[in-house]
Amino acid sequence: MAEEQKPDKQKEATMAEEQKPDKQKEATETKELKPQEPEVSKKSKEIIESVGSMTVLELADLVKALEDKFGVSAQIPVAAAAGAPGAAQAGGEEEKSSFNIVLTSVGDKKIQVIKEIRAVTTLGLKEAKDLVEAAPKAVKEGVAKEEAEKIKKQLEAVGAKVELK
Repeated sequence: MAEEQKPDKQKEATMAEEQKPDKQKEATETKELKPQEPEVSKKSKEIIESVGSMTVLELADLVKALEDKFGVSAQIPVAAAAGAPGAAQAGGEEEKSSFNIVLTSVGDKKIQVIKEIRAVTTLGLKEAKDLVEAAPKAVKEGVAKEEAEKIKKQLEAVGAKVELK
């Protein structure tokens, strides 16, 4: 029996040594997978810790205070977010290429206006009626200038008042 135990102990020792390199590989892999944090000063670490422990309301107040102190805004300006179309209009040379057709008032011929709304849009009878009753309301948005003027003339012909924006 003593002879049988020796080979088992040798097998265990061999297996233990085979597992050691795997553990070393795992340790090096975990080091490589961890994202490296940028080096920051002690003061910056303290600020990060302070901000991390604040509530949402405290953070909102902090943002407002920083905006007031430094005269900046945390929000992206609408013109910058939309690709700065205001800059193109500031030159005054470029003409607006797309328009929104807004029905401002229906007039006396409500049924005729509903029919024209259905003709220029893909709305059903109920949707067209709801749109007409909810005036002022956008009829179509992002329409080319020629089409917008055509629709405006059609609606004004039946007594509606329309604006192009």
